[in-house]
Amino acid sequence: MGDWSMGCRELTELMDALEHEGYTVQQVITHCPTTQIGAAALGLPTSRRPMAETGGETGETETSDRRGDLRIHRGTLRSGDHLSSEGHALVIGDVNPGASVTANGDVYIWGRLRGRAHAGAAGNPLARIVALQLRPLQLRIADLVARGPEEPPMPGQAEQACIRDGDIAIEPAQPPFLDDQANQRKSFSAD
Repeated sequence: MGDWSMGCRELTELMDALEHEGYTVQQVITHCPTTQIGAAALGLPTSRRPMAETGGETGETETSDRRGDLRIHRGTLRSGDHLSSEGHALVIGDVNPGASVTANGDVYIWGRLRGRAHAGAAGNPLARIVALQLRPLQLRIADLVARGPEEPPMPGQAEQACIRDGDIAIEPAQPPFLDDQANQRKSFSAD
């Protein structure tokens, strides 16, 4: 079907239209991390379909380039828990103090981040950390380290941490979370 990027709203509209015709979505198979995040947020099972080099169909196979992969964890990470991903990481739940998330790509928390998060662990300065509430003990992006903000978050506003002018900055998250820097990230190499 091509390179479609669908968030929660688009997936919900598609599911409603299909349901109206008598169909039920049981799983979302995609290579797009934005679509994976949207489907996971809606509680749909997801799996990764690698992009075909020739434009034809591909099977459910593991690819050697794992930078675009998305690892999804459903539930709260508690003290002592650690989630690690070669690509992006998505936690649907909270990350409590004493827990940590590390990813070579971006870190997404569909909940509160109160533990530690390290995005761009392989040195990617374009990586970022996005959470519904960003109050971590420690943030790391590539080789930079920062503490969480002291001031309370804006109500109902997701936040992101990213590198701005050589420092880690915390600002309102700008959706769609993966699309705005996708082309820049494709050129990043951890070598």
